[in-house]
Amino acid sequence: MSPAVETVWNLRRPMADHGLFKTTELVPLLAEYGVLLSREQVFRLVTQKPERANLNVIAAVCAALNCTPSDLIEVRVVEEKSVAVEQTRGGVGSLRPVPARVHRPHPSPLPE
Repeated sequence: MSPAVETVWNLRRPMADHGLFKTTELVPLLAEYGVLLSREQVFRLVTQKPERANLNVIAAVCAALNCTPSDLIEVRVVEEKSVAVEQTRGGVGSLRPVPARVHRPHPSPLPE
């Protein structure tokens, strides 16, 4: 099986290194580098892994926090585990359940 690649978004770590613990503190720093994002957009950028990366935003974050893209993005190669399948020695017949037998109830005598 081929390996899969996953990414880990670590923007909080460089922010904490610079004493920034509120996402709104990043808004004016990005604005200094020409990236104008709303508080909500910065909140999502900090708290969620971005699906698509805008290089201007990445560059502004790196310049504002004095870090590199490798400080923000960690790439991991994940090996998929293969599942072993046991083969049965017998045929399907040995795996079939025993058929149920249904009997009619015996008529009970009526009380006199």
